Amino acid sequence: MSNVYINRIAKVLPNKPVSNDEMEEILGYVDGKPSKARRVILRNNGIKTRYYTIDSNGNVTHNNAQLTKETIDKLFDDKFKEEDLEVLSCGTTTPAQLQPSHAGMVDGLFTKKSFELNSSSGICTSGMNALKYGFLSVKSGNSTNAVCTGSERLSTWMLAEKFNNEVENLVALEEKPILAFKKDFLRWMLSDGAGAILVENEPKGELSLKIEWMEAYSYAHELETCMYAGGDKQEDGSIKPWNDYHPDEWLTKSVFSLKQDVKLLDKHIIEKGVESMKDAMDKNNLKPSSITYFLPHISSYYFEDKLKNLMKEEGVDVPESNWFMNLSKIGNVGAASIFIMLEELFHSGKLKKGDSIFLCVPESGRFSYAYALLTVC
Repeated sequence: MSNVYINRIAKVLPNKPVSNDEMEEILGYVDGKPSKARRVILRNNGIKTRYYTIDSNGNVTHNNAQLTKETIDKLFDDKFKEEDLEVLSCGTTTPAQLQPSHAGMVDGLFTKKSFELNSSSGICTSGMNALKYGFLSVKSGNSTNAVCTGSERLSTWMLAEKFNNEVENLVALEEKPILAFKKDFLRWMLSDGAGAILVENEPKGELSLKIEWMEAYSYAHELETCMYAGGDKQEDGSIKPWNDYHPDEWLTKSVFSLKQDVKLLDKHIIEKGVESMKDAMDKNNLKPSSITYFLPHISSYYFEDKLKNLMKEEGVDVPESNWFMNLSKIGNVGAASIFIMLEELFHSGKLKKGDSIFLCVPESGRFSYAYALLTVC
């Protein structure tokens, strides 16, 4: 089995940062009215700026595949060319189409050679799952390198025009025309961006990160769906899929919008996160005191103190000075968040040989969690 090293990391944050006050001007006003929930949600999540693939004139500048390819291109130079790539593994919540796969669409933007593809579906952990595929490919000797990506193009899912038919339908039914909180909530949480990581079977360059191990957990056998799109949640907690709805309902019920059961999120996301974190640390004999940098992907600063307190209760607390996050300035970029966070740390000039980096990524879809331990070499 080969050792596996992260030798290059890149990111793309499209266009200019979007402030809290600019968001609704860009995304639009549902039913022509400001959201009543926006300020409360922004106050709780602590996000100050985020990025959209929509420019100041309202033009869409990238699709997801283009955003991903632009990020991958930053990994190439004279020492690592497109022709050298052996495996491309891509994770995203928001592929541009149902089929073909996201990785297939990204590959369609390449021109030089054929290589192995993997597409990881899901939500936030899809980026880590894409990384794990590359990690295992190189570790097993199947390949000598892999490029792994996490990307999101969420902004166009959140445009007001996607919800106006639903509001008009409520008016026609003489019901109160307010966008359900489970949909409005995510409009003020999410951001666009992409990250790409090159993993190889030997360290190269001035800085490399050895991947010591990766672990993943799911609690779908215990818990019902929390975050979803392309369907709607029923009274019994099941999901009715989009293709069981009449086409007219796709618009009148905003079936394809991103939705989140916030009560379920608040009840379980931290509890199951710390449970799985403790299992991963115990399995791999990782002591909290040995972690130099702790990179938790959290969707909102609302969860930060809850996470710290429960980690302390369970004996896996990491000193606050060792936490590294960039949520406030980048926003929640789903599958790309951990890549973008690690990219910032990688290029910060802070890392020293022997430092350990612990990655923690939760996903509220059906409550999944992914972890990795890296060592600076």
